[in-house]
Parts: sequence; structure tokens; C-alpha cells
Amino acid sequence: MKDLRDFIAKCEEEGQLHRIKAEVDWDLELSHIAKLNEEKKGPALLFENVKGYDSPIITSTCTTTERLAIIMGMPKETPLVELMRHWVEIGSRKIPPKLLDTGPCKENKIMGDEVDLFKFPVPKFFPRDGGRYFGTAHSVITKDPDSDWINIGTYRLQLHEKNILGTQFIKGKHSDIMLKKYQAMGKSMPVAVVVGADPLMFVMGGARFSAFESEYDLAGSIRGEPIEVVKCETNDLIVPAGAEIVVEGEVDPETFESEGPFGEYTGYYSGVGSNPRNFIKVNCVTHRNNPIFMATTVGRAVTDTHMCLALAYGSTLWQQLSDMRIPGIKAVYCPPEAAGRFIAIISVTQMYPGHADQVLTAAISTEMGAYGLKTVIVVDDDIDPWDIPRVLYALAFRFQPNRSQVIKRGRSTPLDPSLPIDQRWITGRLLLDATIPYDWEEKPIRIELDADMVKKVQARWSELGLS
Repeated sequence: MKDLRDFIAKCEEEGQLHRIKAEVDWDLELSHIAKLNEEKKGPALLFENVKGYDSPIITSTCTTTERLAIIMGMPKETPLVELMRHWVEIGSRKIPPKLLDTGPCKENKIMGDEVDLFKFPVPKFFPRDGGRYFGTAHSVITKDPDSDWINIGTYRLQLHEKNILGTQFIKGKHSDIMLKKYQAMGKSMPVAVVVGADPLMFVMGGARFSAFESEYDLAGSIRGEPIEVVKCETNDLIVPAGAEIVVEGEVDPETFESEGPFGEYTGYYSGVGSNPRNFIKVNCVTHRNNPIFMATTVGRAVTDTHMCLALAYGSTLWQQLSDMRIPGIKAVYCPPEAAGRFIAIISVTQMYPGHADQVLTAAISTEMGAYGLKTVIVVDDDIDPWDIPRVLYALAFRFQPNRSQVIKRGRSTPLDPSLPIDQRWITGRLLLDATIPYDWEEKPIRIELDADMVKKVQARWSELGLS
């Protein structure tokens, strides 16, 4: 799979895509259709008749595990935890991108004053949003001025003017770190925005990587071949060759415009109104013929955003715990309902006293866990961390509050609605040991079924009318 059109063809083949031919308004109607469809775990939607526009919009690309499996190049029946396990197994094998002379994203080139982002069917999602949002299921590409480090992130982009996109580069995110370097140099930061690439790039944009690691390299390892890229027209950034739309621009670190509000993945607005934020001044747009605009409703769980974050954050946390050489990690699960980032459940085979405590504290010390992770639950290896009823069983019958740990200060996200709006940079953390302690000499005796009797009963299952 090389681009969005390959993904659409594969989804259609697998019965995972529905084409909507009736006219649909980009102003609220489209997003509400998509949202209600997502809550029913419906297919990806290709809106072919957007009011006032000739080009289509695709939504709900990553809303189900089946479509995440398609994106990962695995059978659509693959469970989420197996997608994560595959990510961890291949994560250390990096395949750098391959630079081409040109690609489909160069079929149309619009420069300077001719740029008009309103020519694309940009949706307005929710009634209280500050406007239309060009960037929701996209990639923002930036480059470190001091090295070869290329970052791919997903930061919301509000459509202000025909050549202005409002941004939200959150403090400490990699794009913000790079922007501060450009600020110290007294220069603007080159930026490329990619809409409608291989959906794997959207997943990569939401993942938590360590600084100086490129998402292109991991995407290549998942694909099993280099991601094909081309250079931008007005800067040296590289973008996927098969992208539907590429926006090239620059961010002046010293200038701001009001941005927001926007209905975020927490199910709440991140503030009470608009706020002054940096913006992208667009210098060039390239796009394919009849470009397909890709969007996600964000909003309350579970949407594309939550599924992508559950896969990317859970896999990254698992990978980083493995990199710490902590033994006994059986599986890691970050629930989509918690946007993959606020809750982590880890199953471990205990091997020594304090093993569970080590895993708990290690989880919030990883690159992934250090940002926003509020609750970590460790369970024994007889419990699958994605089996929530069994996790609740462990919390009821193995957990003791006096074995939990409360961390009062940790890095938070300004999007967390559980904190006051003016106090969202610091969060508390709760570490829950829901295991039978390794060091207990006398452990509770677990009730077990007789193995021979289980076989005997299973052999009579149909006879008993229970098939």
C-alpha cells in the first residue's frame, strides 16, 4: 500500500468502505453523519458529492480495528493487541524513506498569491468550533535546523484565510522544540502539511517517538519497504510522493493569530474561546488531480483519533519498556476509550520482589508515558490487559489501595478536561498494583478447573444443547 487510493481500493475489496453519492453539506452535516457512523462502528465513508465542491472527502479511515489492520498490512481480523505486538517486533528495524524526482502529489502546482485553501472541501465539525479545520487527519512535517531529524506530527490546523492556517504547537512537542530553535536563530520555520497520504502516516503523526527519531523510518519498517517521498517546491522538506494535497509554508515564531476553540478528542473543548497562537503562512500548494480530502471528526471517543492513538501509544509504550530491558512484560494495552494515552494496563510475569513496582514507575518514565499518562495498572500474566472484565476482577480481588502510588507532579496535556483550564501543564499520576505480590510466601490458592473434566464436558457440549 503506497497511498490513500490504495487504501480505499483495499477497503472496498474488504467491504470496509461506503460511498455516499447524495449531496452533503461540509458545514456540520458531513461531520455529524461521520460521527454517528463511527459510533455505530460503521465503514469508512467517501463523500463524493460535497455541497459547493467537485472533490470528495473521506472520513472514518481508522475507526475500527479491521481498518487499522488493513493500514498495518495485516489480515483485517487481526486483534488490536496483535497489531501492537507486530509494531513492537519490527519497531527496531528502521527503513529510511526513498527520495524520488517527482510523484502524483505534483500533478498540480499553485504558487504565491494564487493559493486559496478554500478551494478544498474543508469541514466545520461542531457548532462551537472556531471555524473550519483544514488539519484533523493529516501530517505536519518539520525539520530540526541543527540535524537531519525530520518530525511528523498531527497538530490541528484552523483555516483562517486563503493562505493562513492557525496552529496549536503544544509546549514540549517536537515541532515546538524545533520552532524555539528557529526563534533563537531569528528565522521562520519551514513547514509542510500533508492531507490524504497513506493513512499509516496519520497513525505515525499521532505516535510518541523519542527526539531525533523519524516517523518515516518506522513507517518504512511497517510497510517493509521505504516510504517514497519527494522534495517540496519552496523548501527542503520531504513529503509522501502519493499525497493528495501538500501545503508548503512557514511559521514565524514571533507572530500570532487567534485560534480555536475546537472540539478535541477528550470530548470537550480545550478552552473557553480562541487563543493567540502561531500560524502557517502558505506559499505553495501541490495536489493530485481530483484530490481526496481526508478528515476525522475527533470529538468524544471512539473515533479515528482514539483508535490511532491506542495503537500508536500502546505500541510505543510496549516498545520503550522492552528497550529498558525490563523482563516479564507479557502485553501492554492503552484503551481507545482513554485515547490511548491516559490509561495503560500492563500484564507482567513477576520474577522478583518489587517487579510490579518497577514496571509501574518505568511506564511513567518512558517518552510515551511521561506525557499525559495518568493511570497505570499492572496485572499478573494470567490476565490479558485488554480483557477489561478480568482487569476489574484483578482490581477487586488482588489490588490493595495501600500498595498503590500517587505521584503528585507529572507532565500533562493542555487538552485534559479533568484539570482547571489555567492549570493544565501538571497532572497527578496513579500507579495501581493489581497483582498478587511476588514476595508473599503464602499466596491465595486459585480455583482451577479439572483439565480432564473440561475436555470431557467440551466433548459433550453439542449433546447438551449448548453449541
